[in-house]
Amino acid sequence: MATFRELRILEIVEDQSLSTEQKIAELRDIESEARGLQRAASESPMGDDDGWQDDLRQVRFALDKLGAKEPKKGAASL
Repeated sequence: MATFRELRILEIVEDQSLSTEQKIAELRDIESEARGLQRAASESPMGDDDGWQDDLRQVRFALDKLGAKEPKKGAASL
């Protein structure tokens, strides 16, 4: 069963009214949110399978499909 986030990713990728740049920007927002939630989950006593890794994998796959380049990471990036 697909998660809400997976459905949203698919919706963005298939949206013909959005340019590639707009799709990438929206996917980057989802990626950023999922990373933040993953970091928060890693600092709490939640279970090991928080689901954020799968969401991040789906976002990365969609970004790759759109030809987005991996952003440069600074010293403070995870």
